[in-house]
Amino acid sequence: MSGGPVVVEERGAHAVIRLNRPAQRNPLSVATLSELDAAFSSLSARTEIDAVIFTGTGEAFASGADIGELRTLTPDSARAFAERGQNLFQRINDARQLTVAAVNGFCMGGGLDLALACRVRVASPNAVFAHPGARLGVITGWGGTQRLPRLIGSARALELFATGRRLNASEALEVGLVSFVRSDALSHALEIASGHNPR
Repeated sequence: MSGGPVVVEERGAHAVIRLNRPAQRNPLSVATLSELDAAFSSLSARTEIDAVIFTGTGEAFASGADIGELRTLTPDSARAFAERGQNLFQRINDARQLTVAAVNGFCMGGGLDLALACRVRVASPNAVFAHPGARLGVITGWGGTQRLPRLIGSARALELFATGRRLNASEALEVGLVSFVRSDALSHALEIASGHNPR
């Protein structure tokens, strides 16, 4: 799929926001986060859109922040980057529309934070989830430290944060990280959206 790092597809009352840098496993770089923010802000303001689905391209949903960029951040720019992600993911969490993460592959770090901000998570069988920051000497700054324990329990979340251990789709379903595992995560997400009554 050609185009920029974020592609928006409208399907009637539903919109799909697709992360579109498959060769790099869809990193949430500064530029991508900015485009993601703009796309969601526009869609969430439209009353005719009742569901927004996030998915990736290729073998990844999203691989999190761009590590190369993180190394160049100053204390001030790091704070601004963290706050931008926090604010965006909180707006996704609080959106009037149904938000669904259709996790098609690797869902790492900030990508997992994005999925956690959505109201529903659907995984493909090859999906992989992790917060690998402990191996890199960093911790997520986009709300995952709050949302993951609420979803799967404090002890299990702490273990995942501390070890960076990966969960496959079956394990994610078992612990309640995702609600469904389907061969076509996006199609199932659209089915969920079609049966949703906006609040």
